[in-house]
Amino acid sequence: MKICVTASSGSLDTQVDPRFGRCQYFLIVDSDTMDFEAMPNISADTMGGAGIQAAQAVANKGVEVVITGNVGPNAIQTLSAAGIKIITGAFGTVREVIKMHKSGQLKETSGATVSEHFGMGMGRKGGRF
Repeated sequence: MKICVTASSGSLDTQVDPRFGRCQYFLIVDSDTMDFEAMPNISADTMGGAGIQAAQAVANKGVEVVITGNVGPNAIQTLSAAGIKIITGAFGTVREVIKMHKSGQLKETSGATVSEHFGMGMGRKGGRF
């Protein structure tokens, strides 16, 4: 199964990035072999629409599941429309969350866990820090 995990770098032993649309990398992992592709998130620094762009990039890779910390409403809508299952609340390393998923410890989410523009940074959109 092809699983996409948001990551802070391009390694299976890196931490899960808690942001979907603005994560640094997407690790596309074959859960059977643990072979993976590290794909930099080119929409991480865009002014707007990062969640939608990121979701489209992931969908184009043919993934079946996305594992991340949080996901916004636009990304969840785009991922869901592509038939991709979304799991949020993940933490630890990419390798650890893949093992947790394989053992059935992670549950699918059905709604956004953060508001629009959540990952844009300090002082923007409601002063999130």
